[in-house]
Amino acid sequence: MIRRPPRSTLSSSSAASDVYKRQHNNSGNITVIIDVSFDDREMFMDFILNEQCQFIDSVDPEGLIKFEWFLDEVSNTGTLVEVFEKSDNFQGLAGKVMGTPVNLKFREIANIEKMTVLGDVSDELMENLAPMNPVSKRYKGGLS
Repeated sequence: MIRRPPRSTLSSSSAASDVYKRQHNNSGNITVIIDVSFDDREMFMDFILNEQCQFIDSVDPEGLIKFEWFLDEVSNTGTLVEVFEKSDNFQGLAGKVMGTPVNLKFREIANIEKMTVLGDVSDELMENLAPMNPVSKRYKGGLS
């Protein structure tokens, strides 16, 4: 049997109030979405699992919430989703990774098709990312 609250608590103003309480709570998280294409699927998958993920873990990135790859093996494309607690965490990891042998190999075996940065990041960081032509979108509202 499904238990429902008494009818007296189902007013539209109560529901609207609940939604209002959940909105406008910008957590400060930064989400980076990188869409890539690649030629050699096996090589790329091996690189992700045996080099890149292990390297990212070894630098012990502060504030990294997610580092996840999603692949379409038919079209040889992939999407990397990185989520950070705050902008400084993203900038810190970028500083540790850019120019390393693992990063250079990634740039050799994958073509960055699009990079999107969601959240409030510094102009300095966007300048550092300029070679990848990132699109930056700032938080304006939502539910959490």
